[in-house]
Amino acid sequence: MTDLQFTVLDLQPEPFAAAPLLTARLRVDEGTGAVVHALALRVQVRIEPQRRAYSDDEADVLLDLFGGRARWSETVRPFLWTHCVTLVQGFTGSTEVDVPLPCTYDFEVSASKYLHALQDGEVPLVLLFSGTVFTRGETGFAVQQVPWDSEAGYRMPVAVWRRTMDDHFPNSAWIRLGRDQFDALHRFRTNHAMIGWDDTVELLLDRAAAEILP
Repeated sequence: MTDLQFTVLDLQPEPFAAAPLLTARLRVDEGTGAVVHALALRVQVRIEPQRRAYSDDEADVLLDLFGGRARWSETVRPFLWTHCVTLVQGFTGSTEVDVPLPCTYDFEVSASKYLHALQDGEVPLVLLFSGTVFTRGETGFAVQQVPWDSEAGYRMPVAVWRRTMDDHFPNSAWIRLGRDQFDALHRFRTNHAMIGWDDTVELLLDRAAAEILP
């Protein structure tokens, strides 16, 4: 049986990607000296928010996700960020491979809400590995499964996430609207001859604030 160990060496934005993408540099070590012909690797990336501290400003933004601090002992739990797959070419001993991690800035996704709330510091991640190992067998190829408990931790600087989003959506954020709400907002923008969506939303916010004030 092969003995595989995984280490995350680095995690950086992919500068020439058409959509937001991070690249994880991964080292794979095989401890028995077996010849690995190929490795079909699946990676689940999870965020472990309980492994860092938060400022009051960050806590305010995270209220929608975790509730107030008084509830955090119950609500702050690890959650899924993304899945990815890659094919590792044959090796003996150890090898390094780049693993693409697709990202989204959709604020309906918990991970996007969480990452947007962070101002600095690091994001505690754990990468869980599974997949199929193709090795040399007595009659040719042998097939094994990556052990279910294979994982690697990594603390990604918040600046890496912010740089990734700024490269694709500079000074922007994304929200999803229902079609009826979008059509109504579009009519409001057209009827008021607003130049852009920022101006449209700002006008609506000003009107709402004026109605709330005594």
